[in-house]
Amino acid sequence: MHVRRRAVLAGAAVAVLLILAIVFGSRLLSDFDSALLPYAVATVFLAFGVAYRYTVWVSAPGARRLFTQGWRALFSARNFRKAPTALPRMIATYLGFQKFLGARSHARWAAHQLIFWGCVLAALITFPLTWGWFTFTSSTGAGPGYEMRIWGFKIIGFDSLSVVGWLMFHGLDIAAVLVIPGACYFLWRRMKDRGAVTGQRFAYDMVPLIALIVIAVTGLLLTFSAIFLHGGGYQVLAILHMAAVVFTLIYIPFGKFFHIVQRPAAVGMQLFKYTAHTKDGTLIADETGAGLLSCRRCGEPIDTAPYVENLRGTMRDLRLDFDEWAEYCPRCKRVLRGGAYLSHVKEGYK
Repeated sequence: MHVRRRAVLAGAAVAVLLILAIVFGSRLLSDFDSALLPYAVATVFLAFGVAYRYTVWVSAPGARRLFTQGWRALFSARNFRKAPTALPRMIATYLGFQKFLGARSHARWAAHQLIFWGCVLAALITFPLTWGWFTFTSSTGAGPGYEMRIWGFKIIGFDSLSVVGWLMFHGLDIAAVLVIPGACYFLWRRMKDRGAVTGQRFAYDMVPLIALIVIAVTGLLLTFSAIFLHGGGYQVLAILHMAAVVFTLIYIPFGKFFHIVQRPAAVGMQLFKYTAHTKDGTLIADETGAGLLSCRRCGEPIDTAPYVENLRGTMRDLRLDFDEWAEYCPRCKRVLRGGAYLSHVKEGYK
């Protein structure tokens, strides 16, 4: 109950801050487009939900240790002196290009990249426009010239008929073209791959992909209607598109998309592990001066001593009375479990 109360307060605080940012960022709503009000309200609910869920998640023992150790490694002056490029490199490879997915499947990595960069592009365009931070105004009464302003300040002027103008006004279409093939691949995989089908849940695994496809397709149809159909069916498509976007924004904190929020927290833990090794895997001193911990049974190196101790601490917090197993390598764990089965479980059937 205490965790939920704290989570509600955190969510309310973040939501209020976002409302204030919208009001002042749109110059007291003078640049706010009332037609985009449902999107803005959905982002406020999104802010509340993310803060609420994140607070609850960080309150769990495992996540709390991950969070604490990550921030400690992030702000460590010693780590920065030893590896000044480690953090930006991890942000680029772990968050941006998600190289860890490439080890599982190149196709999955490519599809995830399409979805990731499409959603990033859409968010960078949609959120500021929804909040009234970005505005596009005609610089002349009748000509093709436009100005992009941020918080009322002119950033760039461009011709709407130029390449720059086309990119400005079709950025969301480009995002949709990126998202559709990526989402369709994962949807196809969810229906065909035996391993994915076995453990999937419709609301958790399928709905997010369907929502992304609906958003992208209806967004493209809005452009198609405006250009080729002279606005035919535009209002119906706009309502359907808005409903899909609002649903997805509200769904993010409580569904599969929450990993978008969780993933950055893991960068600190990756940095925490990296600071005990050099590029070629040779051990270097970490914060405590400790080295690699060896398996109790076979003597093979497991991981850095601070990382193993962090894992043992998490297991103790969860009241798991076998935290010493963290000091065995995966192979020895399997051997010991097999030996215990033969000695105790199977023996009982004789």
